[in-house]
Amino acid sequence: MTTNAQAPQKTPSTALCEPCSGIQRHWRKAPGHAELVQGTHHREDRGNGPSSFTRYRCDRCGAAWEYENNKANQHAGWALLAL
Repeated sequence: MTTNAQAPQKTPSTALCEPCSGIQRHWRKAPGHAELVQGTHHREDRGNGPSSFTRYRCDRCGAAWEYENNKANQHAGWALLAL
């Protein structure tokens, strides 16, 4: 006997999960959370020194994040790109 049942799939959320909601935005050295999966990385000069940018996607809610690290800018850090 065969069944046509499929494995459940993640459906995109329209809200941040609890760990993503707790991320402090725009503050250098603020931590992310364990379910963020690292993506691409690039560097660029922002005029006040070099910045590095790393993209992440949350495995739980699908949110897209970017972390900017710039030692000259304390307000660099986590930015939410999309849900």
